[in-house]
Amino acid sequence: MNLQKLFDMQRKLDEHIEREHPRKPDEDRLAKKILALQVELGELCQEWRGFKFWSHDQKPRRAVYEICEYCEGRKTLGFQRETCWYCCGEGLQIVKRPLLEEYVDGLHFYLSIGNELGIELGSSLTPSKVHDVLTLFALVNRYVTELWWCCHDGDDAAIAKYVFGFEHYLRLGEMLGFSWQEIEEAYLRKNAVNHQRQESGY
Repeated sequence: MNLQKLFDMQRKLDEHIEREHPRKPDEDRLAKKILALQVELGELCQEWRGFKFWSHDQKPRRAVYEICEYCEGRKTLGFQRETCWYCCGEGLQIVKRPLLEEYVDGLHFYLSIGNELGIELGSSLTPSKVHDVLTLFALVNRYVTELWWCCHDGDDAAIAKYVFGFEHYLRLGEMLGFSWQEIEEAYLRKNAVNHQRQESGY
């Protein structure tokens, strides 16, 4: 896991955003980032769906499929009936991975907040050992809320709250079934999209 690479990439994105959207006088952008992270946590939870006890559909939204554009759902190509190389003979192709995308959106804000707080994690992270997704969502939400109040009140515990929350957030990604490689690749894709959005006047 190369977190420092992602912190550096996020710093460049934040600088790009600052150029396009300069801070207003007396703007508390850190508070806005923390609130944005809370929103992303809610959106991630919506895609996880495991809390929806009132629904028969509690499966996480891992992938959205469409009919393969190359074989048009036939699973094979041409007269020789060779397996479609694009969809691997499934007839469908993944067009979106909502759960992973929402996780990575939250990661962007976690990294941005860490940069703004001047946090140098190095090897100081202690992996969370929590094995329950619902508990992890609650813990991350708790620490993000406490972080907001620490930053608002000028409390020195802000860094500890950040680190505890981040450790649990990384564990949440693992418990949701993501490998670090998947997370990093999805982060790189979304980071590029976010730069493009700034260029296009988003």
